[in-house]
Amino acid sequence: MSLLSATPHQPAVTEREARQVAEAAREQDWRKPSFAKELFLGRFRLDLIHPHPMPPDEDVQRGEEFLTKLRDFCETKVDSALIEREARIPDETINGLKELGALGMKIDTKYGGLGLTQVYYNKALALVGSANPALGALLSAHQSIGVPQPLKLFGTQEQRDIFLPRCARTDISAFLLTEPDVGSDPARLATTAVPDGDDYVLDGVKLWTTNGVVADLLVVMARVPKSEGHKGGITAFVVETASEGVTVENRNAFMGLRGLENGVTRLHQVRVPAANRIGPEGAGLKIALTTLNTGRLSLPAMCVGAGKWCLKIAREWSSVREQWGKPVAFHEAVGAKISFIAATTFALEAVLDLSSQMADENRNDIRIEAALAKLYGSEMAWLMADELVQIRGGRGFETADSLAARGERAVPAEQVLRDLRINRIFEGSTEIMHLLIAREAVDAHLSVAGDLIDPDKSLSDKAKAGANAGVFYAKWLPKLVAGPGQLPRSYGDFHPAGHVDLSGHLRYVERSARKLARSTFYAMSRWQGRMETKQGFLGRIVDIGAELFAMSAACVRAELLRTTGDHGREAYQLADAFCSQSRVRVEELFGRLWSNTDDLDRKVVKGVLGGAYTWLEEGVVDPSGEGPWIADATPGPSEKENVHRPIR
Repeated sequence: MSLLSATPHQPAVTEREARQVAEAAREQDWRKPSFAKELFLGRFRLDLIHPHPMPPDEDVQRGEEFLTKLRDFCETKVDSALIEREARIPDETINGLKELGALGMKIDTKYGGLGLTQVYYNKALALVGSANPALGALLSAHQSIGVPQPLKLFGTQEQRDIFLPRCARTDISAFLLTEPDVGSDPARLATTAVPDGDDYVLDGVKLWTTNGVVADLLVVMARVPKSEGHKGGITAFVVETASEGVTVENRNAFMGLRGLENGVTRLHQVRVPAANRIGPEGAGLKIALTTLNTGRLSLPAMCVGAGKWCLKIAREWSSVREQWGKPVAFHEAVGAKISFIAATTFALEAVLDLSSQMADENRNDIRIEAALAKLYGSEMAWLMADELVQIRGGRGFETADSLAARGERAVPAEQVLRDLRINRIFEGSTEIMHLLIAREAVDAHLSVAGDLIDPDKSLSDKAKAGANAGVFYAKWLPKLVAGPGQLPRSYGDFHPAGHVDLSGHLRYVERSARKLARSTFYAMSRWQGRMETKQGFLGRIVDIGAELFAMSAACVRAELLRTTGDHGREAYQLADAFCSQSRVRVEELFGRLWSNTDDLDRKVVKGVLGGAYTWLEEGVVDPSGEGPWIADATPGPSEKENVHRPIR
């Protein structure tokens, strides 16, 4: 962003300043081992995930008891078709979830919550999301990124005592970070929180506030100006929605998730007690990112639920729909799609359960695993839903109401496709997730060699960094030459008698992890300081890591199911199918690391933005309406009706 383009109420920041803000918000240290981090460094630490971690029996019992109640509620009290038609979740449905305790699934029992583990919280979200995705989004936004999680991690005991009992039973919460002209670049955050005695006075406009229309409590990110006695910086606050000066100006409508209570919230001279500040001044972004470490797992949870439903519909439909003398499932073109849905659903659930159980045990740092689960789950669920629509043919494109009106089963395949599309954007778009994960994946390199490519570092700093890098790479690079993946009997535990052989897939993962690390090193050597601009390359590196993580999780889950006597043979077959499909994708991605159209694409983009191809746009009519591309977000009193709708 150039200084000239900054609006009067918005801070002017350079690209370098924006990066510094994002970097300062990162968790800098790795105090616990990370399977995914090691994977990107070429070290296949199977011991970190195998044997598969297991939850305590009491957690399982408590979780299963709640799932039984929740399933009954979803089957008898949730009318998904009504929510879709009216674009609103009935108040009685939300109140029913409150009575079940669903608002407090992740809140400790001492505050009135259910105290479920991450594993069972995610199973509950998958179940609710299958009944209606807008319901899943409401519960997820409330507990994964709303008030409960930041207070659990960073709140004072007084704050927990005051707010968590409300969040567990009655009060819905929302998270307010995005602004009309601020998305993944928080350095440009314009909402301010000016200290005034024992209060802060908040001014600003927040966009896409999921739950904001019905929320009772808000987590608001605002910039505190630096002054005497105030460190300043982006800071998190708990704000009562009923406070004077808080106005929900619009309830937004979307392609999917029609029941989503998402709005535009204006804050004008809103007084917030200093006691409602979460953590110290300037810690807001770190709080947000840390909260998302596990909060991101809610999206793949609902993606798993969608995959299970897609598989069910694909199986039932493809067995009764006949073409050319046999069910369409037995035509190879359709069968390949069904195999993809089944194998991918198995792998997504494996990734989700493994990441969630590691989060519950708190033995490993799962920031990369959770990010990979979100990235991979959102992308693959969208593909599965698209394949289901294709399998259903014209009926896949037809709405459930239309199908029912002419006497057929009301299967909302097109709705699932629309509902899932947002997951590739929610809580970090795929493109941003690529960059976020890539930054963590190359952290070890930057920690020893970062000064070499930093233009602001002195020659002496660069010389010191060069020496450190030499020591690091002298030890690290030789280990990338050979490993267990080249030994034919490695990972023999995954080739039990009477089952398909998964050991070969794990050997492939080990070899590919070393190849991935070598590729990253070659790229850093080649591009050095320009590495961060090679987003196409970085995205493919991350996608390879995601596939390798999913393959590992699928194999470990299959072995768990085999040893527990629960569908072991079938699990091995699904894991084998997934890994075989995944290996094809990995090989393609490795090829595209060095053989691609990235340079050509950049030239075309310059031509497009420079107006060289405007002639190509001729011959159409633009149905878009008038108005600015980005709405005015100048602070000030609201001139619109407050559409806030608390549910009681």
